[in-house]
Order: sequence, then C-alpha cells, then structure tokens
Amino acid sequence: MGVVANVILQAMQIYWFVCIIYIFMSWIPNARESSFGQTISKIVEPFFAPFRQIIPPLGMIDISPIVALFALRFAMDGVRYLFSLFL
Repeated sequence: MGVVANVILQAMQIYWFVCIIYIFMSWIPNARESSFGQTISKIVEPFFAPFRQIIPPLGMIDISPIVALFALRFAMDGVRYLFSLFL
C-alpha cells in the first residue's frame, strides 16, 4: 500500500490502542479523573458517544465501547480494502 494508506492505518491503530487504554482505565479507581484520564477522555468520548446513545448500559456493564472498537476495526479493514483497490 502507499505511504498515505500506511499513515492513515497507523493513526487508526494508535487510536484503537488509546480506546483500549481508556476502557482499562475504568477498572482503576479515579484513573479517569486524573489529567491523563481527562485528556484521553476528550479524545475518545466523542467516538463512544453515538454508540452509548444506541446501546444503553446493561446494569453496571457498558458494552458500547466494545461495539465501538468492532466498528473501528471494520473501518480499518474498509480503509485497507479501498487502498488495495487503487494499488
């Protein structure tokens, strides 16, 4: 693939890992209230918000971030496929 495709896919991969870190931060008390947690929250919450509106929490468990990660993975596969068509 081209350089542009690699840059886009690397950015999406880094964003995927930031989302994973944000999800794991929910297991650590007061981690999201730290300055690092608030910074990641500003980056990740706009992506998770539409999924939270569609999928309500099931009791104490919120599965919308998992669905959002699947959607991001499908988007990454779609970008990879689109760039493979042109090369």
